[in-house]
Amino acid sequence: MTQLSDTQALILSAAAQRPEHIALPLPESLRGGAAAKVVGAMLAKGFLEEVDADTRKGEPIWRETGGGHGVTLVATDAGLAAIGIEPEDANAAPTGARDAPTEEPAPDTPTEPKAAPKTRTPREGTKQATLIAMLRAPDGATIEEIMAATDWQSHTVRGAMAGVLKKKLGLEVTSEKVEGRGRVYRLPAA
Repeated sequence: MTQLSDTQALILSAAAQRPEHIALPLPESLRGGAAAKVVGAMLAKGFLEEVDADTRKGEPIWRETGGGHGVTLVATDAGLAAIGIEPEDANAAPTGARDAPTEEPAPDTPTEPKAAPKTRTPREGTKQATLIAMLRAPDGATIEEIMAATDWQSHTVRGAMAGVLKKKLGLEVTSEKVEGRGRVYRLPAA
């Protein structure tokens, strides 16, 4: 099951109980910028979509698109599945079959597996480039040596190695204790 915030789960649960899975009104505690942020994230994940509001039926309006037209928010099949609700009828027209606004539609939920980290090279002359060069040197580098070269604190050096080098750049940082030097960190030569 997809990890949802309490607010997202509350919005989807309420929408599941309403006709046509309309997600409005939002919880009373969610207003202004916070509402826009939560709804924006749910639109991006494909849990909600914007559809033309039928004001004759009294559908609430999320925002106006111009010319007096408005859109409402509707929970998608992906949104309902995120809270453990299967679509009512697999043969029925999907929620998005209604006339969608002419603005950008919500992106489809991704179905492909996550891609491997991109192999990027840092810009020349940056502290990150200095860090990589030091770690690729035959003797490697200690935290203290990197701190002196980059003017970073120790936690910043460790964070850069774990976050940027390992997670973002996919580089394998190794370390070993060297007598007289302490723990030395290295990257395989490029």
